[in-house]
Amino acid sequence: MAETTKAKGPASYFPSIEKTYAKPIAHWMEILQSAGPLKHMELVNLLKVQHQVGHGHANALVAAFLAKK
Repeated sequence: MAETTKAKGPASYFPSIEKTYAKPIAHWMEILQSAGPLKHMELVNLLKVQHQVGHGHANALVAAFLAKK
């Protein structure tokens, strides 16, 4: 029987983020990409203020985004 691997780190928040905000993760990555060269907390605050994303979800999105850069 095959075991499904559970996401770890920031990606573990992705299912909840997609369910809560009804947008795919790619949507949030595009927003972060278009924000320009900002620091981690600046990006977190952008998501919180302009898109009403909760702190934990915003932090997870930014961490995943910056890890791919």
